Amino acid sequence: MQIFDVTIIGAGAAGLFCAGVAGQLGLKVLLVDHSEKVAEKIRISGGGRCNFTNRDTTPANFSSDNPRFCRSALSRYTPRDFIALLEKHGIAFHEKHKGQLFCDRSAEDVIQMLLAECDAGNVTRWQPCSLKAIRHLASSPRGISTGSYEIDSDRGVIQCAAVVVATGGLSIPKIGASDFGYRVAKQFDLPLITPRPALVPLTFDEAAWAPFAQLSGLSLPVKIETGSKKDRIAFLEDLLFTHRGLSGPGVLQISSYWQPGTPIRLNLAPDADMSDLLIRAKATSRKLIANELATLVPSRLADTWVAQGAALGHNWARPINEATDRSLAALAEHLSQWALTPTGTEGYRKAEVTAGGVDTRVLSSQTMESKQPGLYFIGEVVDVTGWLGGYNFQWAWASAFACAQGLAAKLLAPSP
Repeated sequence: MQIFDVTIIGAGAAGLFCAGVAGQLGLKVLLVDHSEKVAEKIRISGGGRCNFTNRDTTPANFSSDNPRFCRSALSRYTPRDFIALLEKHGIAFHEKHKGQLFCDRSAEDVIQMLLAECDAGNVTRWQPCSLKAIRHLASSPRGISTGSYEIDSDRGVIQCAAVVVATGGLSIPKIGASDFGYRVAKQFDLPLITPRPALVPLTFDEAAWAPFAQLSGLSLPVKIETGSKKDRIAFLEDLLFTHRGLSGPGVLQISSYWQPGTPIRLNLAPDADMSDLLIRAKATSRKLIANELATLVPSRLADTWVAQGAALGHNWARPINEATDRSLAALAEHLSQWALTPTGTEGYRKAEVTAGGVDTRVLSSQTMESKQPGLYFIGEVVDVTGWLGGYNFQWAWASAFACAQGLAAKLLAPSP
């Protein structure tokens, strides 16, 4: 049997960072992962350059069934703090779009930095190492009244005062995603918010989508929204047509908020008053409606929309000066308020993150410890989901830092 202060399960972004911080605070840390490689999600993120944070992070950039929960951790470890760590390690980076920060060279720089931080904290790493069972014991190796944990692994039995679950969610199964963290939560009677794919492309009924499938590969800036009244949320981002539906940054963003059976709404020319422009063009132009429309949206999209006119009771395949005001107003309305209901998503295979997870109402926002004493949850396994653009990595760093600080305060406190 080997004894540690804390065992951290999962060597992704949150697990690696928590291990390094906790080790440097003086804890004896074991980091365990079932995969041979560490941090595969970091490695593939941002096109291989890792969008490691967003300079403009606020709690408003996160969704959760308990939206206030993330505030504490995010306020105590900010993007500025992580940037300082990169600068300490000499890692060059740049801002690409809307506060999104990327490595100049490679995501591997971030991984090697996190491993170096673990080395500085004398962290023991076991990889690959499978865990078979976790038990809560009555006594602790440090004499803590809340007891300790015993873990069966394929490298032997581990005993520790605390366990940190940093196993992520179900997204991108090809790089080793698993439901281990959810199973641990259930074992100790901790509730879950039902996990679901997020930051994921949306799909539509094949027959209904057939007229738009030919637009696959077409991208344009849009306003996309879902929900109603106080639950309404909108994004101004690019949209990408695919053979099966819609993708691109705007769709990935809205997917975290979209509820099955409800519509999304698109304005395909958000910077224009489409109705006014079409009516004014009617007075001065003899061009086809499709040609005038192509000044507002890509020509392929303009042609597709004009072709849809007959099914909607309009003849848009004519010169604009021959169209009625009513017909042009209908065209403008359809383009600026296109409502359509997805049938589903592309699932975990293409989801960048998993929404839902361990219910934050049973976690301390200060330390990430659960109501099960000595059991902590951090990162994606928790019901906190960031927007696209580096926010989920910032949650990983912030929740890991809060956890490490909480572990040190609890486990290194003088015995009474």
